[in-house]
Amino acid sequence: MIAQEVAQKYASALFMSARDRNLIDQAYDQFGSLARMFESDKSLLTFLSSPRISDEQKHTAIKNVFGLRLDALFVEFLSVLVRKRRARYLPEIIDELNRQVEYEKGITRVTVITAIPLEASEEQGLVPRLQAKSGGTVQLEKKVDPAIMGGMIVVLHDQIIDGSVRHELNLVEENLKKVKVH
Repeated sequence: MIAQEVAQKYASALFMSARDRNLIDQAYDQFGSLARMFESDKSLLTFLSSPRISDEQKHTAIKNVFGLRLDALFVEFLSVLVRKRRARYLPEIIDELNRQVEYEKGITRVTVITAIPLEASEEQGLVPRLQAKSGGTVQLEKKVDPAIMGGMIVVLHDQIIDGSVRHELNLVEENLKKVKVH
């Protein structure tokens, strides 16, 4: 819970600063690259979050590693996160920043969870319906979870549409428990 609150606060501040400086696209691209780097190698995030390493060493590393790769605003943002002891929340902050940029551009991130991977024809049929429901361009995130047994779960904004077989079976079970047998 705290991670999401921190992410919203810092991502919103960065988003507003980037928008004021007309750096929205750069923020999306550069922090997207940073997120992919954290996914492939967690050592930098561990370094920036470590209480055993001095802030001075962290700031030096940020300038050396990112000084020529990121816009100055973003380098300073990373330094603020280190100074405020919030670097460990960087993946969540980046994800929230991406959501805000996508919203600004009219892109809606929709997560679809299925028991088996979606086929191309299923995806082609699903995307237009999701775009009509969301009112914008849809960026589909596909996840596979065999535990749902069949059907799909769609997460659109803060709405969860659970059409999974597992959910339906749970509803049947609840209804059967309510039946009184004499």
